Amino acid sequence: MKRARLVVMVVWAMVVGGIAQAAADVLCTTFPIYQITRNVVQGREGVSVALMMPASLGCPHHYSLTPQDMRKLARAEVLVVNGLGLEEFLGGPVEKANPQLRVVDSSQGIKDLLQFAQEPDDGCDHGQACGHEHHNQGANPHLFASPRMAALLAGNIATGLSKADPEGAGIYFKNATAYAAAMNALADEMAAVVKTLRNNRIVQPHGIFDYLARDIGLEIVAVTQPHGQEPSAAEMLKLVETIREKKAGAIFTEPQYSPKVGQTLARESGIPSAVLDPVASGPDNALLDYYEQVMRKNAETIQVTLGADE
Repeated sequence: MKRARLVVMVVWAMVVGGIAQAAADVLCTTFPIYQITRNVVQGREGVSVALMMPASLGCPHHYSLTPQDMRKLARAEVLVVNGLGLEEFLGGPVEKANPQLRVVDSSQGIKDLLQFAQEPDDGCDHGQACGHEHHNQGANPHLFASPRMAALLAGNIATGLSKADPEGAGIYFKNATAYAAAMNALADEMAAVVKTLRNNRIVQPHGIFDYLARDIGLEIVAVTQPHGQEPSAAEMLKLVETIREKKAGAIFTEPQYSPKVGQTLARESGIPSAVLDPVASGPDNALLDYYEQVMRKNAETIQVTLGADE
C-alpha cells in the first residue's frame, strides 16, 4: 500500500513538473533579445528561454525561416521579438506553425525612436531590384545597441511575460527594474567617457550605432555602407571628402561585417579606425552579463581611439 502511494506521488510530481515546464517555453528571435530576456526571467522556476536563430548571426535583415526554426516555434508558448520590422521573415509561417503562440514585441510603445536616414541619390530606381540593400523608411530597429534602450526593452519584455505568466509577474518586474538600473548606469558611464574626448565625431558602417551615439553623446557625421553594399569608387571619394570636411575623429566598424571599407577610408582620410560591437551577436554560451562586458570594452575603445581631452 505504501509502495503504491509512493508511486502515485512520484507520478503526480512528474506530471505537475511537466506541466510547469511545458507552460514556460519562451523563444527569442535574436541574440540581444535573448540575453535581455534571460536576465528578466532569472529566478522564475520552470521557465526555459531558447534562441531561435544562431547566436553568431547578427541582425536578420535577410533571414529566412528554417525547418528547425519552425519546430522551435511549434513548441514555444511565447515568442519575444525585437520588433520595428527587424523580423520581416515572421508572419504567415509563424501563424501556421503555432496559431496559439503569444508574441511579445519588445519595442512596443518606446518613444523617441530614430528614423533611418533618407536614401541618397545613388542613381537607382528604388522601385526595382538594384542589388542594394534599401532599408524601409521607418524607425531604426537597432535599439539593443544602446544600454539606455536596452533598459526599456527589458521593461517591455517583463510586461509581455507577465501577461503570459501572471504568477511570475513579481519576479519579471523585479528583474527588469534591476536590469534597467544597471543599463542606465552603464549608459551614464559611457556618456561620462565621451565627455572627456577631444573629438566626438564618428563615422559608422550603417544605422547600427544611431541610438548608442545619441544616448552617450557621439555625433555621427558619415555612414560608410548605408545599403549594406561596398561603396563605389566615386562614393569612396565623396566619403573621404565628407570625413575631412566634418573633421571626424575615427571610423568605427562592427565585428559582424568586413572592416575593409572602414579601414580603407580611415587610411585615405588620415584618421584611426576601430571595431565597436553592437552586441547583435555573441557566443552560444554567453554569460548573463555579456552585454555589459562588451559595452564596457566599447567605452574603452572609444576613449583610446578618439583620445581624451587633456
